Amino acid sequence: MKIAATYDNGNIFQHFGRTENFKIYEIEDGRVLSSQVVGTQGTGHEALADWLKAQDVSVIICGGIGGGAQAALNGAQITIIPGASGDCDQAVQAYLRGELTEGSANCSHHEHEQHQEEGCGGSCGHCGVRHEVIYEGKNAGKVVKVHYRGTLNDGTQFDSSYDRGQPLEFICGTGMMIKGFDLAVLEMNVGDVVNVHLMPEEAYGQYDERQVLRTKISDLPGSENLSVGQRVGLMDARGQQFPVTVTEKDDENITLDANHELAGKELNFKIELVEVNDRA
Repeated sequence: MKIAATYDNGNIFQHFGRTENFKIYEIEDGRVLSSQVVGTQGTGHEALADWLKAQDVSVIICGGIGGGAQAALNGAQITIIPGASGDCDQAVQAYLRGELTEGSANCSHHEHEQHQEEGCGGSCGHCGVRHEVIYEGKNAGKVVKVHYRGTLNDGTQFDSSYDRGQPLEFICGTGMMIKGFDLAVLEMNVGDVVNVHLMPEEAYGQYDERQVLRTKISDLPGSENLSVGQRVGLMDARGQQFPVTVTEKDDENITLDANHELAGKELNFKIELVEVNDRA
């Protein structure tokens, strides 16, 4: 049996369709016999399913993944474990222990996008959606690459593309990003660096108590194995996955919070525009 994980410098890469390397594990009797990092040589999106099938992969552990790629992997009879994050080796070990299951994986994906790749399906270069321009500006509708650093008002850094060594790519002005981030890039020139302060309404919104689910552990199979602070994926009535955080748990009950980790917070971004290209 072979398990593949989207790979980026030892961690789970968060955009399945843009994965350049997979770490492939040879498994026997529930243990890792060997592993190697294999490059995809430019293969992308749905074509990755055929590539993984050719590698005899049975299970793929990944972060965000679009609807088209999910369908292709299902067609190739490859089990998908979406929403994973952190160290690749640890994620595989968690899967082998039964802690990561289909549709119920740890998730900490937050590159300031309004949509999550798990729920998309269409035709853009990121996750399959044909994004329409909703904000006007000279970069609207263009594919941009930016470096950024995000901090809270107390100076705590919560994310940085500089640390990952790879700029973030998105289609500007289409709502792929949180509103304030998208608007900040609309009129920038390549090489410009701006610093913006965003109120919650321009970022992840105010904290909403209605997004907190309190339920009995017996009513949510698998929740008995969760721990406070863990980020997991749940499925809604339409079969779409959404992330929640375990905030409380006792012998009988569990509380799950579907608010974004940054909901209700003011955010600060340093944004550097690296590249602008017309959309294909």
